[in-house]
Amino acid sequence: QVQLVGSGGGFVRAGGSLRLACAASGSFFNIQLMGWYRQTPGQQRELIATITSDHHTNYADSVKGRFTISRDNAKNTVYLQMNSLKFEDTDVYYCGANVRTDVTDQALRRYWGQGTQVTVSS
Repeated sequence: QVQLVGSGGGFVRAGGSLRLACAASGSFFNIQLMGWYRQTPGQQRELIATITSDHHTNYADSVKGRFTISRDNAKNTVYLQMNSLKFEDTDVYYCGANVRTDVTDQALRRYWGQGTQVTVSS
């Protein structure tokens, strides 16, 4: 079983910064793609940023130049540095990971963290 535990959300004024972290634990072979998503209740989950195991990154247009995704493979942890936060960044943020759970199994399984609230005041 794989668990993802996110942390670092909170309240910040517009223009401020927050850093999210998400650590994976449990029994698995390796973690491939990791990413951050956000979701407003009643709406679809939105991709924010992803990072591969060799640190190739991809960002949604809405956060390019403001957010930076990174990961520490030794700690099985992904981070999201959020700068120049805007009111519209207010949301619940989720980490996700594509995990290969066993060396004998090529299949990837998607796991999600529990979500962390980010609130930006205007």
